[in-house]
Amino acid sequence: MTKAERADYVLRRLAELYPDPPVPLDHSDSFTLLIAVLLSAQCTDIRVNQITPKLFGELGHTPQALAKQPVPAIEAIVKPCGLGPQKAKAIQALSQILLDEHDGQVPADLEALERLPGVGHKTAQVVMAQSFGVPSFPVDTHIHRLAQRWKLTDGKNVLQTERDLKRLFPESAWNKLHLQIIFYGREHCTARGCDGTVCEICTTLFPERKRALRTKKA
Repeated sequence: MTKAERADYVLRRLAELYPDPPVPLDHSDSFTLLIAVLLSAQCTDIRVNQITPKLFGELGHTPQALAKQPVPAIEAIVKPCGLGPQKAKAIQALSQILLDEHDGQVPADLEALERLPGVGHKTAQVVMAQSFGVPSFPVDTHIHRLAQRWKLTDGKNVLQTERDLKRLFPESAWNKLHLQIIFYGREHCTARGCDGTVCEICTTLFPERKRALRTKKA
């Protein structure tokens, strides 16, 4: 198969497996999604979904509420997500910035989001895609690894992989496809469960592959 043929198969097969993939992080609006994605750095979505109800239930679910909270109070709740001090400080600080600079609203602007404390490129893209419907292709380590296994990129980092995937797939598919790849990776092509020679997509794309494929770290 050519790279274009592989991309076409991946797109079609994932659409069959996950026709309507949900956002894995529980949220009620763009602000709660922003906080949930921030907390998900180096933490599982399951853990984040256990923490956010307590955070929003006890301290508030708006920038107005969280900006008033002392950082230690936020940290006491988000600590199980890892990087507690940094994440708590970022949550309090970005809440205040939203009040001061954006009328208490999450901006539908990628660059403005990336300027918020604790919000990196991937986090900003998730919010743009899932809250505002702007075509985006957030690439995390899962997507980076699978894109290499499927030889859709030889990217040495997630930014290069993002650029390659955006060139391969139609813009109309980006928002759904990044979720579909994540779900497939978790269920069938995990870091330990598949080395490029086990799961359905890997074996379909590369039936002659005999050796484990080493992927470049993000």
